[in-house]
Amino acid sequence: MATLSHGNAARNGRMIVRLAVVAACAGLLGACTTKDDKLDIQSYVDTIEPADALYNQGLANLNAGNLREAAKKFEAVDRQHPYSEFARKANVMAAWTSYKLGKFDDAIQAARRFVNLYPTDEDAAYAQYIIGLCYFSQMPEVTRDQRETKLAVQNFNELLERYPGSIYEEDAKAKIRAARDQLAGKEMQIGRYYLERREYPGAINRFRNVVEEYSNTRQVEEALARLVETYYAMGLVSEAQTAAAVLGHNFPDSQWYADSYALLKSGGVEPRENTGSWISRTGKRVFGS
Repeated sequence: MATLSHGNAARNGRMIVRLAVVAACAGLLGACTTKDDKLDIQSYVDTIEPADALYNQGLANLNAGNLREAAKKFEAVDRQHPYSEFARKANVMAAWTSYKLGKFDDAIQAARRFVNLYPTDEDAAYAQYIIGLCYFSQMPEVTRDQRETKLAVQNFNELLERYPGSIYEEDAKAKIRAARDQLAGKEMQIGRYYLERREYPGAINRFRNVVEEYSNTRQVEEALARLVETYYAMGLVSEAQTAAAVLGHNFPDSQWYADSYALLKSGGVEPRENTGSWISRTGKRVFGS
């Protein structure tokens, strides 16, 4: 029994020693962690650069064509100095840089954030312009869905409404015209599809939409000519004559009018306006004829 007690005492002694060692190591570990944390904090503080320096570095890289590096600098301004004047400027420049890099979602997000935070700022029109450019740059072929085209028109129109007289106004108007022409082209594509399949009501709806909603696009001449063709195929000769008359009055030298005139003449009739037709009413409204 004495031997057993002696063994227990020895084991207990070794256990106490182990616990002491563990406690000492834990203390050392805690001390080391605290020291490392202090070093990390100091290192972070040492890496912070003045807001104006970062912003100017971003501009310099942008002017030199180093877009990715410019983006990093503008992002660093916002991250390190989020409430500074330079952060506000960097935000809109980051949007422009992302646009130039083709990162349209990032550009839209940054520009929209700027407009929402600083709607009366002198650069707000610029930010809104960038949003329109992003959607305009993503306009697909006319055969595909035109969601981005519609959003380009919407955002450029918002620029014109909210910031009239801005230096971006004329370019926005030109891009709206181009986008609307594409939307009209999409309507024409679908209309021709229906016409080829002799689904005349569907074709008329599309061609009519072009005449009523996109009268200032290049597509309107063909739309009127296709209405002549479609109505004539349906036996609605009076409507076909009216469409041809409106086409000839507004586009007398158009090849589309020459073709429409020839089609009616082949059936023994000529263009003649029926003032009770929607085509005549629309013609007076949109063309003044």
